[in-house]
Amino acid sequence: MAKESRINEQIQVPEVRLVGPEGEQLGVVNTSEALQRARAQDLDLVEVAPMAAPPVCRIMDFGKFKYITSKREQEARKKQTVIQVKEIKVRPKTEEHDLNTKLKHIRRFLEEGDKVKVTVRFRGRELAYASQSGFEVLKHIVEAIADISKVESAPKMEGKTMMAIVSPTMHKKKPAGGGEKPAAPSPTAAPKDAQQATTAPPAQKQEG
Repeated sequence: MAKESRINEQIQVPEVRLVGPEGEQLGVVNTSEALQRARAQDLDLVEVAPMAAPPVCRIMDFGKFKYITSKREQEARKKQTVIQVKEIKVRPKTEEHDLNTKLKHIRRFLEEGDKVKVTVRFRGRELAYASQSGFEVLKHIVEAIADISKVESAPKMEGKTMMAIVSPTMHKKKPAGGGEKPAAPSPTAAPKDAQQATTAPPAQKQEG
């Protein structure tokens, strides 16, 4: 709103509906009078609703208003979850050990809340059967991670590569650092009566 607002002499209308610094309604007044009221309080006259009839202006500290607005936007950006697209490259004949390693990487990315672009790269004669071999590799990968992901972009050829994009099915990213470990439960205290029973000396027999 601050970027679109007009203040002081920029307001070129004969009259405005005036709002005070505390939000109080001051009615419709002449624009020059509204300016005088704002200056008398060492504040600005800011147009906050230009499309209203007449336009609505408020008496405020415009510099302070912009500062508060900027801080709110910064806080909102901090709370936003940033989702990245990671890329994992495989070959049509990737060995099982290497493929399992790449699957672990894909799982880690997905668990952290990121999307993963899986790319199968072909060379030379491999392009002759790229559609079949690439689809089989991607199908195997998608099935291996189906418990934590969904296919966002189905396998398709792009030049000498075939790619697919999978996204996590979870809604939140893990907190940085993995969170704190839960504290170990404290041992349950024995009832007071039981403690007394274990510490009291054995009763002596009375001789009759």
